[in-house]
Amino acid sequence: MNDYLTLARDSAEEYIVNRSRFIGYAMPVETAEEAVDFINEIRARHRDATHNVYAYAVRRPEYSRYSDDGEPQGTAGMPVLDVIKKNQLTDCCVVVTRYFGGILLGAGGLVRAYSHSASLAVQAAKIIRMSLCAVLRVTCDYGFYGRLSALVPESGGTVEDTDFGAQVSVTFRLPAEREENFRRQLTELSFGKVSADKIAEKFDSVDF
Repeated sequence: MNDYLTLARDSAEEYIVNRSRFIGYAMPVETAEEAVDFINEIRARHRDATHNVYAYAVRRPEYSRYSDDGEPQGTAGMPVLDVIKKNQLTDCCVVVTRYFGGILLGAGGLVRAYSHSASLAVQAAKIIRMSLCAVLRVTCDYGFYGRLSALVPESGGTVEDTDFGAQVSVTFRLPAEREENFRRQLTELSFGKVSADKIAEKFDSVDF
Protein backbone atom coordinates (compact mmCIF):
# COMPACT_ATOMS: atom_id res chain seq x y z
CA MET A 1 0.00 0.00 0.00
CA ASN A 2 1.65 3.18 -1.23
CA ASP A 3 -0.87 5.59 0.24
CA TYR A 4 -3.68 5.84 2.76
CA LEU A 5 -5.99 8.41 4.34
CA THR A 6 -5.78 9.47 7.97
CA LEU A 7 -6.25 12.54 10.18
CA ALA A 8 -3.93 15.52 10.39
CA ARG A 9 -4.51 16.49 14.02
CA ASP A 10 -6.59 16.07 17.16
CA SER A 11 -10.04 17.63 17.30
CA ALA A 12 -13.03 18.11 19.61
CA GLU A 13 -16.48 19.18 18.42
CA GLU A 14 -19.70 19.54 20.43
CA TYR A 15 -23.23 18.80 19.19
CA ILE A 16 -26.50 19.10 21.13
CA VAL A 17 -29.76 17.41 20.17
CA ASN A 18 -32.88 17.15 22.38
CA ARG A 19 -30.82 18.34 25.36
CA SER A 20 -28.33 15.46 24.99
CA ARG A 21 -24.80 16.78 24.68
CA PHE A 22 -22.47 14.92 22.34
CA ILE A 23 -18.74 15.70 22.20
CA GLY A 24 -16.82 14.12 19.34
CA TYR A 25 -13.07 13.61 19.69
CA ALA A 26 -10.79 12.45 16.88
CA MET A 27 -7.09 11.69 16.91
CA PRO A 28 -4.50 10.19 14.54
CA VAL A 29 -2.89 7.05 16.00
CA GLU A 30 -0.43 4.46 14.72
CA THR A 31 -1.26 1.46 16.90
CA ALA A 32 -4.18 -0.08 18.75
CA GLU A 33 -2.32 0.68 21.98
CA GLU A 34 -2.28 4.40 21.15
CA ALA A 35 -6.00 4.24 20.39
CA VAL A 36 -6.75 2.57 23.73
CA ASP A 37 -4.67 5.19 25.56
CA PHE A 38 -6.66 7.94 23.85
CA ILE A 39 -9.98 6.26 24.72
CA ASN A 40 -8.92 5.91 28.36
CA GLU A 41 -7.86 9.57 28.43
CA ILE A 42 -11.30 10.69 27.24
CA ARG A 43 -13.02 8.34 29.68
CA ALA A 44 -11.00 9.79 32.55
CA ARG A 45 -11.80 13.33 31.42
CA HIS A 46 -15.52 12.54 31.28
CA ARG A 47 -16.02 10.13 34.16
CA ASP A 48 -19.46 11.63 34.77
CA ALA A 49 -20.65 11.15 31.17
CA THR A 50 -23.49 8.78 30.39
CA HIS A 51 -21.53 7.05 27.61
CA ASN A 52 -18.08 7.20 26.01
CA VAL A 53 -18.54 5.46 22.67
CA TYR A 54 -15.54 4.77 20.45
CA ALA A 55 -14.24 3.27 17.23
CA TYR A 56 -10.79 3.03 15.74
CA ALA A 57 -8.91 1.54 12.80
CA VAL A 58 -5.18 0.90 12.35
CA ARG A 59 -3.04 -0.28 9.44
CA ARG A 60 -0.45 -2.53 11.04
CA PRO A 61 -1.84 -5.02 11.59
CA GLU A 62 -5.07 -4.10 9.77
CA TYR A 63 -7.61 -3.99 12.57
CA SER A 64 -10.69 -2.11 13.69
CA ARG A 65 -12.82 -2.12 16.82
CA TYR A 66 -15.80 -0.29 18.29
CA SER A 67 -17.84 -0.12 21.49
CA ASP A 68 -21.41 1.00 22.17
CA ASP A 69 -20.48 1.56 25.84
CA GLY A 70 -23.93 0.71 27.11
CA GLU A 71 -26.01 2.24 24.31
CA PRO A 72 -28.40 -0.14 22.49
CA GLN A 73 -26.44 -2.51 20.25
CA GLY A 74 -25.66 -1.08 16.83
CA THR A 75 -26.78 2.48 17.63
CA ALA A 76 -23.47 4.05 18.68
CA GLY A 77 -20.11 2.38 18.09
CA MET A 78 -20.97 1.00 14.66
CA PRO A 79 -22.18 4.38 13.31
CA VAL A 80 -18.89 5.91 14.52
CA LEU A 81 -16.90 3.15 12.81
CA ASP A 82 -19.00 3.64 9.66
CA VAL A 83 -17.84 7.28 9.52
CA ILE A 84 -14.24 6.07 9.64
CA LYS A 85 -14.85 3.47 6.93
CA LYS A 86 -16.91 5.70 4.62
CA ASN A 87 -14.08 8.25 4.68
CA GLN A 88 -11.62 5.38 3.98
CA LEU A 89 -9.62 6.35 7.05
CA THR A 90 -7.11 4.33 9.02
CA ASP A 91 -4.65 4.98 11.83
CA CYS A 92 -7.26 7.03 13.66
CA CYS A 93 -9.55 6.88 16.68
CA VAL A 94 -12.87 8.62 17.29
CA VAL A 95 -14.56 8.87 20.70
CA VAL A 96 -18.03 10.36 21.17
CA THR A 97 -18.97 11.32 24.71
CA ARG A 98 -22.67 11.67 25.56
CA TYR A 99 -24.33 13.47 28.44
CA PHE A 100 -27.98 12.35 28.50
CA GLY A 101 -30.39 15.27 28.48
CA GLY A 102 -33.51 13.49 29.70
CA ILE A 103 -35.20 12.93 26.33
CA LEU A 104 -34.94 9.51 24.67
CA LEU A 105 -33.71 9.76 21.08
CA GLY A 106 -34.76 6.31 19.90
CA ALA A 107 -32.57 3.95 17.89
CA GLY A 108 -32.67 6.04 14.72
CA GLY A 109 -31.97 9.24 16.64
CA LEU A 110 -28.98 7.69 18.37
CA VAL A 111 -27.52 6.48 15.09
CA ARG A 112 -27.88 9.92 13.53
CA ALA A 113 -26.47 11.71 16.58
CA TYR A 114 -23.40 9.51 16.95
CA SER A 115 -22.76 9.51 13.22
CA HIS A 116 -23.07 13.30 13.03
CA SER A 117 -20.82 13.84 16.05
CA ALA A 118 -18.16 11.54 14.61
CA SER A 119 -18.37 13.31 11.24
CA LEU A 120 -17.94 16.72 12.87
CA ALA A 121 -14.85 15.50 14.71
CA VAL A 122 -13.34 13.95 11.58
CA GLN A 123 -13.95 17.08 9.52
CA ALA A 124 -12.34 19.25 12.21
CA ALA A 125 -9.32 16.93 12.37
CA LYS A 126 -8.84 17.28 8.58
CA ILE A 127 -8.37 14.28 6.31
CA ILE A 128 -4.93 13.95 4.74
CA ARG A 129 -3.39 11.49 2.32
CA MET A 130 -0.17 9.78 3.40
CA SER A 131 2.01 8.60 0.53
CA LEU A 132 5.03 6.34 0.58
CA CYS A 133 8.08 8.49 -0.16
CA ALA A 134 11.66 7.62 -1.02
CA VAL A 135 14.28 9.62 0.85
CA LEU A 136 17.21 10.16 -1.50
CA ARG A 137 20.59 11.81 -1.24
CA VAL A 138 22.47 13.21 -4.21
CA THR A 139 26.06 14.46 -3.97
CA CYS A 140 27.39 16.55 -6.83
CA ASP A 141 29.81 19.37 -7.67
CA TYR A 142 28.72 22.99 -7.54
CA GLY A 143 28.49 23.15 -11.32
CA PHE A 144 25.64 20.63 -11.35
CA TYR A 145 23.90 21.91 -8.22
CA GLY A 146 21.74 24.41 -10.13
CA ARG A 147 20.29 21.69 -12.35
CA LEU A 148 19.71 19.43 -9.36
CA SER A 149 17.96 22.16 -7.35
CA ALA A 150 15.54 22.61 -10.28
CA LEU A 151 15.04 18.89 -10.95
CA VAL A 152 14.04 17.97 -7.40
CA PRO A 153 10.89 20.17 -7.19
CA GLU A 154 10.05 19.47 -10.86
CA SER A 155 9.96 15.78 -9.94
CA GLY A 156 7.67 16.41 -6.95
CA GLY A 157 10.45 16.25 -4.39
CA THR A 158 10.88 18.24 -1.18
CA VAL A 159 14.37 19.11 0.07
CA GLU A 160 15.01 18.11 3.68
CA ASP A 161 18.67 19.08 4.04
CA THR A 162 21.52 20.58 2.00
CA ASP A 163 25.17 20.28 3.02
CA PHE A 164 27.60 22.68 1.34
CA GLY A 165 31.07 21.18 1.67
CA ALA A 166 33.72 20.30 -0.85
CA GLN A 167 30.72 19.10 -2.83
CA VAL A 168 27.00 19.71 -2.38
CA SER A 169 24.94 16.95 -0.76
CA VAL A 170 21.17 17.29 -1.05
CA THR A 171 18.76 15.08 0.91
CA PHE A 172 15.14 15.11 -0.22
CA ARG A 173 12.00 13.04 -0.35
CA LEU A 174 9.65 12.38 -3.24
CA PRO A 175 6.67 10.07 -3.88
CA ALA A 176 7.91 6.50 -4.38
CA GLU A 177 6.19 6.18 -7.76
CA ARG A 178 8.27 9.09 -9.09
CA GLU A 179 11.64 7.71 -8.03
CA GLU A 180 12.34 5.79 -11.24
CA ASN A 181 11.55 8.78 -13.43
CA PHE A 182 13.73 11.04 -11.27
CA ARG A 183 16.68 8.65 -11.54
CA ARG A 184 16.31 8.49 -15.31
CA GLN A 185 16.27 12.29 -15.63
CA LEU A 186 19.21 12.63 -13.25
CA THR A 187 21.25 10.21 -15.36
CA GLU A 188 20.37 12.06 -18.57
CA LEU A 189 21.15 15.53 -17.16
CA SER A 190 24.47 14.48 -15.66
CA PHE A 191 25.47 12.17 -18.53
CA GLY A 192 25.62 9.33 -16.03
CA LYS A 193 28.07 11.06 -13.70
CA VAL A 194 25.65 11.71 -10.79
CA SER A 195 23.44 9.17 -9.03
CA ALA A 196 21.04 9.10 -6.10
CA ASP A 197 21.39 6.99 -2.96
CA LYS A 198 18.22 5.84 -1.26
CA ILE A 199 18.66 6.27 2.49
CA ALA A 200 15.11 5.55 3.71
CA GLU A 201 11.44 5.14 2.90
CA LYS A 202 8.69 6.77 4.90
CA PHE A 203 5.09 7.90 4.68
CA ASP A 204 4.51 11.61 4.42
CA SER A 205 1.44 13.79 3.97
CA VAL A 206 0.41 15.24 0.64
CA ASP A 207 -2.43 17.60 -0.26
CA PHE A 208 -5.90 16.00 -0.32
